[in-house]
This record gives sequence, structure tokens and C-alpha cells, in this order.
Amino acid sequence: MAQESIGFSGIALRFAAALALVLLTFNPSGWSYFHWLSQSVPGVTPPVVLAGIALLIAWAVFVGATMRSIGVAGVLLFAAFFGALVWTAVFYGWLSLDNTSAMVWVGLLVLAAVLAMGMSWSHLRRQMSGQADVDEVSSK
Repeated sequence: MAQESIGFSGIALRFAAALALVLLTFNPSGWSYFHWLSQSVPGVTPPVVLAGIALLIAWAVFVGATMRSIGVAGVLLFAAFFGALVWTAVFYGWLSLDNTSAMVWVGLLVLAAVLAMGMSWSHLRRQMSGQADVDEVSSK
């Protein structure tokens, strides 16, 4: 039987997976697929292509699940929520807009958080409301 409760650990695991996907794709440290690919052009090798396809598959799974779960409106609302958190951090001086590297890292964290909420939302909604989300399957 499926687990009834997602719990904090389930959300944390989804966030860790989303963060890994985002940071493996791009990060300002120079250690990402984006940097690997840009350094290998024009002599792109099969491992670079294989890694790129694997990342595309992972992005398709995460974005597809997020869109099915919360849709465009939910993505915009969660992005606005996390954006307001960043604004609060800037307002109180905890984060500086002048530090572009830090702002890129924060943006990547926000993207991972939105993906994690999209991956977790159906479970959270079921817990809060008792209603399960199902995909419509037509057998005509």
C-alpha cells in the first residue's frame, strides 16, 4: 500500500533531487553540464551528449509532474512566494543585490524550490483535503 503521508523527509528528498538537477545543469561555480558542454564545443563527445539527454529526461519528468500538479498558475504563485522571501531578505539586508553570484545561487534555489513544491503538491493536497489527484485516462 502507498504511504499515506509525505512528511518533511519526503519534501526534503524532492527538494534535494530538484536542487541536484538544477545545479548539475547550471551553477556559477563552473562545475555544471552547461560549462562542460561549452568547453567541449565544437568537439562534442558521446559522454557529453549522453549526459545532456539524461538531464533532458530528468527535466521533462520534473517539469511535467510540476505542471500536472500545480499548473502554470501554481508555478507563478510559488515563484511569487519565494520571490517575496528573497525580497524580504534583501529588504532586511541579509542579501545584497550587488552580489550577483549570490543572487544567481538564490535564483537556482528558488527554481529548485518551485520544482520541489510541484513534485510534492499532490501529496500535500491529499493530506490537507483528503482529495486525491488523478490523471484523466480516456478509453474510447
